[in-house]
Amino acid sequence: MESNKAQRTADAAHVRIRHIQEQILAMDYVSSGSLVTRTKVCGRPGCRCATDPAARHGPYHEWGYMQDGRQAHRMVSADQAPLLKQAIANYRAIRRLLRAWERQTIRVLQAQTSERTKIHKA
Repeated sequence: MESNKAQRTADAAHVRIRHIQEQILAMDYVSSGSLVTRTKVCGRPGCRCATDPAARHGPYHEWGYMQDGRQAHRMVSADQAPLLKQAIANYRAIRRLLRAWERQTIRVLQAQTSERTKIHKA
């Protein structure tokens, strides 16, 4: 009876792992980092941006990410920003999915371990 339970646990974990793999495969773009959208004050004398927040220049999109162990920043166009935003969301989702995959792998290993322990005790 315990053997069936361990097998059902392992089978359910395998199904979850396949589902996680399918979710990862469905993603097109992946990028770490963060995307910040901001407006700026230019500093030219007489420009309205200095006194009127609604008249500030922009929006400008800045992508911050790690490159070779150092923080890097890059300006991206308004056309690139939505794609990059989705890529960052995909990256974070993949990290969550990898943690879930790891948990399911542990369940399979625990089920196999309990199965072997019961066989050796008999």
